[in-house]
Amino acid sequence: MTSTTHAPHTDHEHTHGEGCGHVAVPHGDHIDYVHDGHLHRAHGDHYDECEPSGHNPHDEHAHKHGEGCGHVAVPHGDHVDYIHDGHRHAAHDGHYDEH
Repeated sequence: MTSTTHAPHTDHEHTHGEGCGHVAVPHGDHIDYVHDGHLHRAHGDHYDECEPSGHNPHDEHAHKHGEGCGHVAVPHGDHVDYIHDGHRHAAHDGHYDEH
């Protein structure tokens, strides 16, 4: 499982949840919400940026993600992640990383 650091997203007045208008992404034991090209997760009375720390390659991933691959595409900063088996995959140097 990937680890994340505590990175509060300040000045966030929007409340994420069912029907909030943002894509919900299951991520381990919580739900992230795609907002402004990054992911937010609820943490107490605020939201954190939910970004992985370190390099977490997904080994033995034979499937190639892309348009029409059947997985939800999630814009994420300067690239697109794909929801696969309850987590995000991001292309990285010929393999996919777990996000």
